[in-house]
Amino acid sequence: MTLEVQREGKHSFVGRNERGAEVRVGRAGAEGAFSPSELLQIATAGCSAVTAEELITRRVGEDSKFRVEVSADRREGASELDAVRVAFDVDVSGLDEKQRAALAGAVDRAIERLCTVRRTLTKGIPVTESFPKE
Repeated sequence: MTLEVQREGKHSFVGRNERGAEVRVGRAGAEGAFSPSELLQIATAGCSAVTAEELITRRVGEDSKFRVEVSADRREGASELDAVRVAFDVDVSGLDEKQRAALAGAVDRAIERLCTVRRTLTKGIPVTESFPKE
């Protein structure tokens, strides 16, 4: 799978995949764009949501809607995040206490085992860049 980020103008970029999806990328605060740090957080929340979807809909209801909020801790002036927090917002009022606990445990285990983004962040991996020599 090939992904690319192309410069469109000053501090303005578009990320694309082979399926035609696009996302605007820019500096923090850029109108209509995600910053790279925000995209990392969105990827974390999105991976958690996709991983947990079947577990949640199977127990709460096939047509259930849910949100996944994400936030990060970052020290003033730091060029890295110190922590990422993911919080599910799911209506579990139809479940008893034991069922809610079982669902929460199943979601946690699935994300820890299957969410590529979370596993990669937790593990930490090398990242390399290349630049033309001529």
